[in-house]
Amino acid sequence: MSGSKYIILYLRGVYKPYQILSVYLSNIKLWNFRKFGSDSEIELDKPNLDLNLTKGLNVIIGENDSGKTAIIDAIKLVLKTHSYDYIRVDDKDFFKEASRFRIELTFEDLIPEEAKNFTEWLSWNGTGENVKPFLKLNYDVKRQAKKIFPTDVKAGVDDDGYLLTAEAKEYLKATYLKPLRDAENELIAKRNSRLSQILLGDEAFKGKEQDNELLQIFSGLKDELEKYFNDVDIAGQPKAGKQIKDKIDGYIQSFYGNDYETEFGATSNDIKSILEKLALSLKGETNPGLGTLNRLFMATELLHLNKLNWSGLRLGLVEELEAHLHPQAQMQVIEALQKQETIQLILTTHSPNLASKLKLENLIICNNVNAFPMGEAYTKLGSDSYKFLEKFLDTTKANLFFAKGVILVEGWAEEILIPSIAKSIGINLTEKGISIVNIGHTGFDHYAKIYLRTKEPDMEIPVAVITDCDIREYKKDLKVDDDGKPIKNDKGKNQYDYIKIDVDKGTEEAITDITSKSEKNIKYFSAPKWTLEYSLFKSVSLTSLFQKVVKDSVHKGTDWETDFEKALAEKLINKGLDKTKIAYEMANAVDEDLKKFENGEIDAKSIIISEKDEDTINYLVKAIKYATGN
Repeated sequence: MSGSKYIILYLRGVYKPYQILSVYLSNIKLWNFRKFGSDSEIELDKPNLDLNLTKGLNVIIGENDSGKTAIIDAIKLVLKTHSYDYIRVDDKDFFKEASRFRIELTFEDLIPEEAKNFTEWLSWNGTGENVKPFLKLNYDVKRQAKKIFPTDVKAGVDDDGYLLTAEAKEYLKATYLKPLRDAENELIAKRNSRLSQILLGDEAFKGKEQDNELLQIFSGLKDELEKYFNDVDIAGQPKAGKQIKDKIDGYIQSFYGNDYETEFGATSNDIKSILEKLALSLKGETNPGLGTLNRLFMATELLHLNKLNWSGLRLGLVEELEAHLHPQAQMQVIEALQKQETIQLILTTHSPNLASKLKLENLIICNNVNAFPMGEAYTKLGSDSYKFLEKFLDTTKANLFFAKGVILVEGWAEEILIPSIAKSIGINLTEKGISIVNIGHTGFDHYAKIYLRTKEPDMEIPVAVITDCDIREYKKDLKVDDDGKPIKNDKGKNQYDYIKIDVDKGTEEAITDITSKSEKNIKYFSAPKWTLEYSLFKSVSLTSLFQKVVKDSVHKGTDWETDFEKALAEKLINKGLDKTKIAYEMANAVDEDLKKFENGEIDAKSIIISEKDEDTINYLVKAIKYATGN
């Protein structure tokens, strides 16, 4: 076992070596394959996709048609699968009109037991005692006039490599679960069933075709069948089985003669045929649903991936892991898969539920014909941000991984109001694929830097960060009498006055500090006045609506008539303003006005959002336009 990594499992007094994951797919490069291509000739030092993978769990996410399936299919084309899926090159695999595509896969961390399978094709990294083997495969396919030329997988350190033998390829096959998989069909008894293939590869059956307890069980079936189809009752009358046999015998004798009779028997008593007669179900579930069957199927495939005494690749490819699983089941499954230490998994998903449960370093985001691993080595997030996001990246916030653009906001007020403002200026955020993420505080770096890379290529998802400048325009001043003593109200509490102060310079500096955080595709948009609510009050286009909502339906017990601005400042300073209710009422009013206009009930919109720079809500308009590419 020199050089091996083993865990010893003790099961009822029996121990067996259980090998932990060593060799794994560390990198995939693509040239002119599907979406990942260019109009120029292939340059081997400039792949169209150069994606590093982690040793354990890799989950590829992104919007539809972003390249997730192309990555899985490229791996399948090179490695093929244990379930003998029909996989062939098609014209659609070539980028546009390209006459050639190429796939390269690199495998690292081979231990001696694994490396011996590929001795002729290994390459080496490092020097001296630190030298380590790696295996590089390439699959280079050409076509001319729509005719695709036959080719095969090669391996070696140089660009061409040498053909792999059939035996070597067997050690590199992957396990694949297709999207919308028919789990029930995979688990029923039938010829070459997937269940029988998995069981045949298990230690309990592999190499024991002639010496297995199942053979003994089925060997007695012949005698039982013969008895059933020849049995008579006490009176000598044939029982049900013999009645059937006698009828068939009558027909046979009419065809051949009276000396002929039939015999029932159990055919093919070899272990493969026996296993093909087995079906797998969940105990106690009489009619299991698709979700149950899907989990059962995945559990069976894990048995295959974790089989003992296997020195080949342990790689599972699963498309749309969430297929037929409700949100809670999705989370249970992904939690279990994250604990797998003996296999490498590459999954695709459209589920924010799964994304929210994953560690960020396990995610790969497909965007703009590229794929971006989210590990600490690739993003500008610090280790503290990874710990933070592991706790706070819930399902709502995980939507940002599937968006074409992202708007990060501080709280509910912005999240509620921004979609209505966008619609009013002719932009539908849902149609544009924009996610508004309410982070509930001002720690935007924890989220924004997800999209900033340590090196090229950069991500191009536009991220707009909307925040308050938080420079107060009023100060809270203690009221005192002529002797300098605090003036009390009738409840014995100190009274305060609210005095307007000159903050133009401070506000300007604060806004400059905020917007200076903008970097590459991340842009900050600051409220020009104190907070969102104060900016709404100062807005040329929305001040009337804001004041009406505040007076009519939010804070009726407050004196808004004497000095509205001062009353608003008091509420903001003392955190007594119902910001969510105000945003909700304003959004409803904007939506209703737009609906009446579109239905022809009014000739012109009553609530017109100004897009001029001097309007204090223009920062919201600019953020919306940036995130949507307008």
